[in-house]
Amino acid sequence: MDEKLSKVDPKLLDLLVCPLGKGRLTLNRQTNELISESARLAYPIRDGIPIMLVSEARRIED
Repeated sequence: MDEKLSKVDPKLLDLLVCPLGKGRLTLNRQTNELISESARLAYPIRDGIPIMLVSEARRIED
């Protein structure tokens, strides 16, 4: 994985919430996504920038 992709400012992560469920997000370093457990969505991180659009998020299946 490109090292640049996984670099997200930790302070930014503390401020971000899921735009759909308004819940906290956790960083999944393996998939390089921000995970919203409450909304069951995974938001991608591209070039170190979280893409916080529901239309860009991947639905988390059980």
